[in-house]
Amino acid sequence: MDAQRREYEKMKGEIETEIRAIFKANMKIFDWDIPENDQRESARLIVTAMEEAIDRLKEEIEAGTYDNY
Repeated sequence: MDAQRREYEKMKGEIETEIRAIFKANMKIFDWDIPENDQRESARLIVTAMEEAIDRLKEEIEAGTYDNY
């Protein structure tokens, strides 16, 4: 196993924890800002925004944006 794969294995749980924290923080904001919030729909919308952001990151990676990070 190469160094990048070892680091990935070490970090993937922490990355998931951070993603869940962002999701939960945004769920709270939706609850605060929308009096009769449909939590399931809010969750779907938040995940959609997160997926769109990941898609943009993937495009940037393929374009070489992070080659010299």
